[in-house]
Amino acid sequence: MKKVLLKIGGMTCSACSSGLEKYLNKQDGIESAAVNLVMNNANIQYDEQKLTLEQIEKFIEKAGFESLGIDNFQKEEKKQNNQKYKLIALGVLAVITLYISMGHMIGLPAVPYLNMHENPINYAIALLILAITACIFGWDILKNGYKNLVHKSPNMDTLVGLGVLSSIIYSLYGTFMILKGNTEYVNNLYYESAVIIIFFIKIGKYVENRNKDKTKEAISQLMMITPKHATVLRNGEQVQVTIDEINVGDIVVCKPGEKIAVDGEIVDGITHIDESFITGESMPVKKEKGKKVIAGSINYEGTIEYKAEKIGKNSTVSEIVKLVVEATSTKAPIAKIADKISGIFVPTIMIIAVLSGLVWFAINRDVSWAINVFISVLVVACPCSLGLATPLSIVIASGESSKKGILIKNSEALENAHKVKTVVFDKTGTLTKGKLSLSKIYNYTENYSNSQDSNENAETNSNEKGKQLSDDDIIKIVASIEAKSEHPIARGVVEEAKERKIGLEKVKEFQNLAGLGVTALYNGEKYIIGNKKLMEQNEVEVIGQAMKDEEELQKAGNSILFVAKENKLIALLGVKDNVKENAKDVISKLKALGINVVMLTGDNEKTAKAIANSIGIDNVIAGVMPKDKAKTIEDLKKNNELVMMCGDGINDSVSLVKADIGVSVGSGTDVAMDSSNVVLMNNNLEKIVDLIEISHRTIRNIKQNLFWAFFYNLCMLPIAIGVLSPFGITINPMMASIAMTISSVTVTLNSLRLKRIIRKIK
Repeated sequence: MKKVLLKIGGMTCSACSSGLEKYLNKQDGIESAAVNLVMNNANIQYDEQKLTLEQIEKFIEKAGFESLGIDNFQKEEKKQNNQKYKLIALGVLAVITLYISMGHMIGLPAVPYLNMHENPINYAIALLILAITACIFGWDILKNGYKNLVHKSPNMDTLVGLGVLSSIIYSLYGTFMILKGNTEYVNNLYYESAVIIIFFIKIGKYVENRNKDKTKEAISQLMMITPKHATVLRNGEQVQVTIDEINVGDIVVCKPGEKIAVDGEIVDGITHIDESFITGESMPVKKEKGKKVIAGSINYEGTIEYKAEKIGKNSTVSEIVKLVVEATSTKAPIAKIADKISGIFVPTIMIIAVLSGLVWFAINRDVSWAINVFISVLVVACPCSLGLATPLSIVIASGESSKKGILIKNSEALENAHKVKTVVFDKTGTLTKGKLSLSKIYNYTENYSNSQDSNENAETNSNEKGKQLSDDDIIKIVASIEAKSEHPIARGVVEEAKERKIGLEKVKEFQNLAGLGVTALYNGEKYIIGNKKLMEQNEVEVIGQAMKDEEELQKAGNSILFVAKENKLIALLGVKDNVKENAKDVISKLKALGINVVMLTGDNEKTAKAIANSIGIDNVIAGVMPKDKAKTIEDLKKNNELVMMCGDGINDSVSLVKADIGVSVGSGTDVAMDSSNVVLMNNNLEKIVDLIEISHRTIRNIKQNLFWAFFYNLCMLPIAIGVLSPFGITINPMMASIAMTISSVTVTLNSLRLKRIIRKIK
């Protein structure tokens, strides 16, 4: 299967997008198609053995739309004939039309030779010319409406087109009768309705397009985050080049205040870099040789040189933009409901409009009134705002979330996050820092050096007299020996030696005993370092105070290194993976939301519970192998409650897929590395709470939009049908077009309000 994201032209409402989506999904060879009205694109997965890209584009054309090629996410260029000026010209046309047709109603002087009573023929011909001119301005609406009607997927343009053409056709009949001498028909002309309907529909479309551009602002900002130029080393000299001229392997120079041009790895220099646009974290990150840098991040103080690794479409920024756009092209369940409603709404309105006109004609035999009702119903019920209600909010939420370091890969995860009842955390690398460090040393050499020869172990202890070791001495011995080991616990002690700036010594006869520990000669003396089982094998006694210290270390969640010199225990070292600073606060906030929090780990139960207790987690599932984690997730889902799994995205890939929402907590430099629905671009667990809040706010915004989309229809439709006409309450096609425009404007403005709401979430 192959995926392609195509830019689509000619879509104007939800009936367009849902109609195209249905048509594409019916075609043999297309696995799935999701059409996005706001982004004007179609995310299509197809079998390349059965279809080519050209064939898919032909399907789109047959459906009445236009394929504009692969969407490269670049900002659309403004057309030469700016829509703004066309709208102004159409507005002038509308004012002239209203003046000629209705100016006399408010006491304005009639235009010479165009008085409807004195010059009815001139009056009718002038309005006909103005109406035809307006139709030229609105030709795209009429053409799209016709195409969609032919393809059995009527949309907003179909309703408007039918209304406009009905007005003009009936008015043409009236004009014909006037030319024959029957001047009474001068009161039955609807040319001005056609002009005003087109004008207000165009206003609505203009406002929608402007607001859709604002909606895509966050994505546009991501696309423009990288610099246009950079400095590279060529033949030992610094040369300024465009970003497109950088090749993989080039050494790029970045000076203080400049942006990183491409993804890479530092080969020289130390600095602090602002990666907030990717991670959402404002604190600069220290970077030195061997560390990765991301295109678009800002270099603060030091000059660095880095090797280019990912350029162009392979860069982290491009990958993020791609995933965000794809996420907005997926369908959330609530959007699917809106599409279904829209799919039956337009045909239903067409039937209601025809029946209303026929019923009124049967009642009063007034063709003019029946036409008025027919056109008003068609125009007032246009589902344009319904089509914008969901995708506008989804696009805004996805874009703004990415700026906060929360990369949402599909809109279903965005919708469902606030419904989560259980959050499962992996321990290592998720709740903890994923880096073992030395937490405690119990040094017994002082006791041995002060012991008396009369002791039953006098001969052994006499060897220790005068050789009391400090904690740094213990670390030096252990780190020198463990430097040859790759075990995570060993690395924790070696890192501690580095931090304390303790120099290491060479050792001899190093032996790595799998599952037990290591032995070696240090300064000619044998040291045994490892677990308790290794001590037992070498007849090293762990008694008295050492037993109590061992128990304390276990309670605190430490892994223990037993250190023996020859056959005498000289120290216990506690090494543990420290909990992230804000883990306790995050757990507390999740509990406050009524969410059940579970720790899922392969670690032993005693250590796992010690860490869980320290951060407030009551439910611990320990000793679970990676392959069994997915089974545990499935068991938790049996209560029909949504489960979110948070892991590091590497060992937890299967369980992330099994969860209703998989959240990968990682560094963010490889955003497509796992199968999660959401990627946190940093290690800040607070973003999980933010994700739930953003989901809640977004769905509330969508529901508000749907309310406003239907509110105008429900209020105005009965009036348009003529139900309230006995009470003197009626509506004409011009007022109907204004009401429909207000509906669209209300929905778009409410969607844009979501941007401010999300930005305020801390």
